[in-house]
Amino acid sequence: MQSIIRLSNIAKAYKIGTEIIHALRSVSLDIFKNEYVALMGPSGSGKSTLMNVLGCLDTPSGGEYILNGVSVAKMLDNELAEVRNKEIGFVFQSFNLLPRSTALENVMLPLVYAGYNKTERLKRGKEVLEQVGLGERMMHKPNELSGGQRQRVAIARALVNHPAIILADEPTGNLDSKTSIEIMGLLQEIHKNGNTIILVTHEEDIAQHAHRIVRLKDGLVERDYKNENITIVGSAIPVH
Repeated sequence: MQSIIRLSNIAKAYKIGTEIIHALRSVSLDIFKNEYVALMGPSGSGKSTLMNVLGCLDTPSGGEYILNGVSVAKMLDNELAEVRNKEIGFVFQSFNLLPRSTALENVMLPLVYAGYNKTERLKRGKEVLEQVGLGERMMHKPNELSGGQRQRVAIARALVNHPAIILADEPTGNLDSKTSIEIMGLLQEIHKNGNTIILVTHEEDIAQHAHRIVRLKDGLVERDYKNENITIVGSAIPVH
């Protein structure tokens, strides 16, 4: 089976003043199509840096990143932008929604950059909002939605371009426990539909939803193992 992501000896160092911080020291990892992987670790373990490298938001200082059989280091800026827009869907802790735009406008935004016409954008935007259970809230702005609904809009936006990979960075970090369970149920359904999901979290109970757990410590992979006790959530569509 061919890996969708292959990392070989990835390193990332930052210079802060005279000090050099080694965020990643030598990370090697294969992630396969339709896997559900949690990247776990305390603050400073390198998980956010690794997430940025995986999402082509940051360039490693050393090592090689192969995405879908292509070396990321050899990609031009416009190719990287296309990968970020079409191949990878991002879900962030802080939702990153445009406050003055409706849920539908927020979701359709990646389609503007992808060159879809207005009719196609509307059709696809409505489709994914229905998929995440927000068909009734399309014309609401973020300040008219609950935290859970905002995260659903962010997930719909991540899905809109049919990406193979969903990168979710602490997706429940700003949510209460009941809403967190709903959002994890939604990610579970998205995984069932065929997406590869990479979840970054420092919370044990959130990591337990993943099928594989990669634990990072001091910029290295400490453990990488199959999760034998996966948390399964019931239907994820009720909206509060």
